Amino acid sequence: MAGLWQRFMLIFKSKASRALDRAENPTETLDYSYEQMIQQLQNVKRGVADVVTSKKRLELQTQSIEQNVVKLETQARQALAANREDLARQALERKAAAQQQLQGLDAQVQQLADQQEKLVASQQTLEARIESFRSEKEVIKAQYSAAQAQVKIGEAATGIGRGMEDTGMAIQRARDKTEELTARASAIEELTATGALEDLGDNRTQLDRELSQISSANQVDDELAKLKSEVGGAPIEAGDQKKEIEPGSTPAP
Repeated sequence: MAGLWQRFMLIFKSKASRALDRAENPTETLDYSYEQMIQQLQNVKRGVADVVTSKKRLELQTQSIEQNVVKLETQARQALAANREDLARQALERKAAAQQQLQGLDAQVQQLADQQEKLVASQQTLEARIESFRSEKEVIKAQYSAAQAQVKIGEAATGIGRGMEDTGMAIQRARDKTEELTARASAIEELTATGALEDLGDNRTQLDRELSQISSANQVDDELAKLKSEVGGAPIEAGDQKKEIEPGSTPAP
């Protein structure tokens, strides 16, 4: 059962692949790939902007803490000047905590700066790839369009295109039907001439028609003999009615 299923999936994938290959338009595929690369570039740019924003926020926070450190040190001096060592100690403790916080912020700022540098490098690399792909894409599209036009012209000139093939088949069918009708008309004409094809409105048999033709022929012969008798002055026997009178000769008295 597993082997049968694998064969089924293989056949399905092969047919699906051929169907997709026929449906795929290279120019549309290239344009879609280019759009995807542009989208990736936009994502990288947004990432760079987010990193820079975070770094700037930490830098502002660092500046604020640095100002606070200076302020705390000033307060510690003032407390000692006023013989308030306890206040001076408290100010110095806050200063030390602020300085530790500054060290952590500096590390974070440095990490963001490194990340920003990597993202900017990736952005530049991607931009170069996109520009190269765009140029290559346009060249390939132009070549594809030229090849497609050349194929269509060749198909039209040689008659192997789908449209020309349909036209050729229609012409051949018309020729075949014309030849068939011509042959049928000739056959009907021949059969009618030989009497083999009976008239649908004539109820007589073939024997009746042949006897009628003989009777008509005899009638014509009799009338011809009568006319010759009237013109020549002498009757002509029925047996001689088919004899031809030679030129210059006169009938016997």
